[in-house]
Amino acid sequence: MVTIRFFAGAAEAAGASSIKLLYPEGEHGDTPVTVGHVLDRVSAGNDLLARILGVSTFLAHGRRVERSDSAANISELDVLPPFAGG
Repeated sequence: MVTIRFFAGAAEAAGASSIKLLYPEGEHGDTPVTVGHVLDRVSAGNDLLARILGVSTFLAHGRRVERSDSAANISELDVLPPFAGG
């Protein structure tokens, strides 16, 4: 299970500040589950969230991760959209 925490506009688009997602191993056959797979699943049917995820930064346990990184050991994923201001 992964807890996905949304910030700023991502939270608005998701309609929640966090969600828990059960993402069983093997759902993609022999292909390892990636951060991108998790993000695609959480944004399915939500075009606005999908667009925001396309420009966001992702942190897993405080470390930056990319969509292509394995999601196997990630239990917390933060979604940080671009912030305006300084």
